[in-house]
Amino acid sequence: MNESKTGGSQNPTCVFCRKNDDCPIKYGEKKTNEKWNLTVHYYCLLMSSGIWQRGKEEEGVYGFLIEDIKKEVTRASKLKCCICKKTGASIGCVTPRCKRSYHFPCGLQRECIFQFTGNFASFCWNHRPVQIITSNNYRDSLPCTICLEFIEPIPTYSILRSPCCKNAWFHRDCLQVQAINAGMFFFRCTVCNNSDIFQKEMLRMGIHIPEKDASWELEENAYQELLQHYEHCDVRRCRCKEGRDYNVPDSKWEIKRCQCCGSRGTHLACSSLQSWEQNWECLECRGILYNSGDFQKAKKHTLPSTNVGITDCLLEESSPKLPRQSPGAQREDLLRQGSKFRRDISTLIIELGFQIKKKAKRLFINKANIWNSALDGFRNHNFNPSYTIEIAYVNENDHFGKEQPGSKQEFLSLLMQQLENSPLFEGSLSKNLSLNSQALKENLYYEAGKMLAISLVHGGPSPGFFSKTLFNCLVYGPESTQPILDDVSDFDVAQIIIRINTAATVADLNSLLNEYYNYLELIGCLRLITSLSDKYRLAKDILVYHVIKRVQAPFESFKQGLRTLGVLEKIQTYPEAFCNIFCHKPENLSTKILSDLFTVHTLSDVQALGFWNSYLQAVEDGKSTVTMEDILIFATGCSSIPPAGFKPTPSIECLHMDFPVGNKFNNCLALPITSTYKEFQENMDFAIKNTLRLEKEENSHFIGH
Repeated sequence: MNESKTGGSQNPTCVFCRKNDDCPIKYGEKKTNEKWNLTVHYYCLLMSSGIWQRGKEEEGVYGFLIEDIKKEVTRASKLKCCICKKTGASIGCVTPRCKRSYHFPCGLQRECIFQFTGNFASFCWNHRPVQIITSNNYRDSLPCTICLEFIEPIPTYSILRSPCCKNAWFHRDCLQVQAINAGMFFFRCTVCNNSDIFQKEMLRMGIHIPEKDASWELEENAYQELLQHYEHCDVRRCRCKEGRDYNVPDSKWEIKRCQCCGSRGTHLACSSLQSWEQNWECLECRGILYNSGDFQKAKKHTLPSTNVGITDCLLEESSPKLPRQSPGAQREDLLRQGSKFRRDISTLIIELGFQIKKKAKRLFINKANIWNSALDGFRNHNFNPSYTIEIAYVNENDHFGKEQPGSKQEFLSLLMQQLENSPLFEGSLSKNLSLNSQALKENLYYEAGKMLAISLVHGGPSPGFFSKTLFNCLVYGPESTQPILDDVSDFDVAQIIIRINTAATVADLNSLLNEYYNYLELIGCLRLITSLSDKYRLAKDILVYHVIKRVQAPFESFKQGLRTLGVLEKIQTYPEAFCNIFCHKPENLSTKILSDLFTVHTLSDVQALGFWNSYLQAVEDGKSTVTMEDILIFATGCSSIPPAGFKPTPSIECLHMDFPVGNKFNNCLALPITSTYKEFQENMDFAIKNTLRLEKEENSHFIGH
C-alpha cells in the first residue's frame, strides 16, 4: 500500500483500486479526507464486501467511519484480484462457493455486475444476473431509445431491454448516464414512462440510480420563466382604455387567467365577472368542458355600454336584490371554483369522468355471480374503461335469455361489496392486502385495482375499507410507510410482536428469539440482541415484513390496476381529498340528506309528500323496521351517496297504488297514495323490507353454492 500512496500529490489515488482516475460516472465521486490523507472512489467504497455504513452522512467519508475504511483496506491487502493479479481486491462475488475477488474498475472491465441496492451485492462474470428473453422476434437491428444508434436486440452485458416495453432496447452506458442525470425521481422507461418496474430491473442489472433530484432540477433559475404570470386580456372586446396588458390587482381591471389552461386571460370587467372568486374559462377550454355534457353553457351577460361606468365594487358581494340561484346552479358554480377553493372529492372525480366517451359498452351481469360477471366483462378484449358502461342483468336459469336493463351504480355498489369481502383483503374494518397465491397467479390483484378505478370514475360508491397503511403505501410508497399493530390480522403474529414489545429483560428477549427462531429466520428478521432497546427494532422488522414486504407482489399488481384511467396519479396528487373516501365509510344518512337528495319533478299528491317527510323522520327516530340506507338501496341500489353524486338525480313521484316501487335504472321512487299515514308507513315498511330480503337471498345464492 505504501508504494501507491500519493496523498501529497495533485491527483491522489483511491486506497481501494489504486487508480487516480476521476470519473464520477464510472467510479463515483472521488473524495479525499485531508485530515487522514485518505482518498476513495465512492463506488469502490460502497461495493467493498467487508464494510458497512455505521455513521451518519456527515461522518467519515459518506458515512463510512475512518477506522472501518482502514480495517477494510487492511483486509483487502491480503486478497489478490483475479483479474489484474494485484492485491487490494476488496470486492467478492456473493455467489456461494465462488472465491473470486477483484477491484471495482477491474470488475467493470471484466463485465461484472454491481447492484446498488439492498445489500450492494456484486457478481462475477460467470454468476452475474442476465435478462431472459423467451423468444426473439427481431430480425433487424433496433435503435437504442436514448442515443438512437442501431444495436442488435440480443440481451448482453452492454445491451439491456426494458422490462415494461418489449421493443425498447438500450446501451448500458446510455442508461447509466441517463440514471445519473435523472436521479431516482425522474429515471424511467423512455417509451412508456414506467418507473417502478423499470427501476427494479435496472437496479438488478447493475445500473446505479442515485437518490437525488435530476440535474436539470438543480440548475439555478432553470424554471424562472414559469414564475411569470400570464397578464393579457384576450377577450374579443377589451374595454380597458389602458390596453390589454393593463393589470391592477384588487380592482375591476385585474386580469383573471383561465381556470383550466392558465394561458388566456381577461379583465374582470371585460367578462362581467362580479368577483375574483368567480372562475373563468377561455373559449377553447369552455368548448371542451361544455361539450362533455357535465356542464351547461352559462347565460350570456349584457356588457355595459362605454358611456356607462362600471362601478368600483366589482370585488364586493353582489346585491341582495339579485335573484337567488337554485341549488343546482350553485353546485355548478362551485364546480367551476375548484382552483380557488380546496379541491373536494366530487370535483376531482368529475374531472376524471371527462375521459368517458359517449360510445357505450354493454356488460351482461348475473346478479347471483357479480364477481365473475364483472371479471368476464372487464377482461373482454372489446372492453374499454373509457367507454360509457351499460348494464344488462341476465339469469343463467332463464332459458329464454331475457335481458333486463340494470342500474350502473347499483352494479358498481354490489361489485365494491364483493371486493371488500373478497379474500384479496384481510382485516375486519380497516383492510390491507392479503397474500393469496392463487389470486396472484390469476392476476386478480390487478383486476381488483382496475375494478376500483373504473368504479370511482364511472360514479360508483366510496370504497371506505382501506387501512391508513395501505392508503399511505399507494400515495407515498411502501418504503415511506410504517405499519401499526392493528394492521396485523394474524393472531399468532400479533402475539409474537406483543410479547417482544413487552419483554422486560435482555434474557427474556433472547428467550423469545430462541422460541421463534425458525419463524424469524424464515422471514429474515433474525438479529443480534445487545440491549433491551433492540426489541423495538425487531418488532418493527416483523411488522414491516408481515404487512408490507410479504405482500409486495400483490401490492405492485394492485397498484398497476389502480392506474386505470389515471386514478392512482390523481390520488397521489390529492391524497387529502381521497383519503376520506378510501379509509372511512360515508356519513350516516339523515332525514335532511334524503329529503334534499330526492327531487319532485311532477305534480304530486300533497298528502303523500307530507306522509313521505313524516316517514323519513320516523325512520331516523327508529320507529320503523327499515333504515335510511334501506330506503336509498330500494330506490337507487346504493347504500350511500357516491362521491360524484347520482346520475340521474333521484326523484319522487306519487302513484295510485298500494305499495311503493323503486326504479333503480332511473333512481326514481314511486310513493303509494293512501288515506292514512299508518297505512302509508306499513306499506312502505313491508315493500322495502321484503324486496331487499329477496334481493339479498338471490345475490347470496351463488356464494352459498
